[in-house]
Amino acid sequence: MHILISNDDGVYAPGLAALAKALQKDAESVCVVAPDRNRSGASNSLTLDRPLEAHTHDSGFISINGTPTDCVHLGVSGLFSAERRPDVVVSGINAGANLGDDVIYSGTVAAAMEGRNCSLPAIAVSLCSFHPKHFETAAEIVRELVQRLESLVLAPRTVLNVNVPDLPLEEIKGIHVTRLGHRFAGEAPVQTQDPRGRTRYWIAGTGEPADSGPGTDFYAVAEGYVSITPLQIDMTHYSGMDNLALWLEEMN
Repeated sequence: MHILISNDDGVYAPGLAALAKALQKDAESVCVVAPDRNRSGASNSLTLDRPLEAHTHDSGFISINGTPTDCVHLGVSGLFSAERRPDVVVSGINAGANLGDDVIYSGTVAAAMEGRNCSLPAIAVSLCSFHPKHFETAAEIVRELVQRLESLVLAPRTVLNVNVPDLPLEEIKGIHVTRLGHRFAGEAPVQTQDPRGRTRYWIAGTGEPADSGPGTDFYAVAEGYVSITPLQIDMTHYSGMDNLALWLEEMN
């Protein structure tokens, strides 16, 4: 299996190194293409206003002066020979959870989504602490998942969003298949003034969980379980199509 690894925390992030080290144990090849700096919150953005540069580090990792989506786009279609085209994209290990509405903004999830046209489901993995200690736990769990991917039957273009409690591996209670929960709206931006008197704004933190009961990703992680949520790229709200059609008929 050929694996492409990326992230949104940047090429020097410890979670990236831990993930690569674990997946190299079993894969035919592992290629790492990651942003040259932290690009958390970049979502699915592509860089279209300038060319991108690739730099190969002593570790063999490649950094791109762009977004996580840029990295995977180049890794899948531009940087490597056809013989090394990845079968799967794994994104992470993110320092911090990507639960519920977080997936809308997450560069970690976006990198996995850009791998949607590979032959196997893409994986986004996050460790649920902003100061994580147990990257090896998440790395080993993802390694086991990747080993079994070829026997997984899912619709094409599916992404697995994996969130791991920041615990030693032996304290993980198991793995739950979950749905996305939801958060309350985030706090208002923090207004500041710079030394020249100009008003600036810091985007505030995410809102607290609003829908976090049993069956959600929030609940599983809080109870000490790994959460896996299958995400689909098709964002069509099929159940709303009939009501929308009737509404439009009433306008005629």
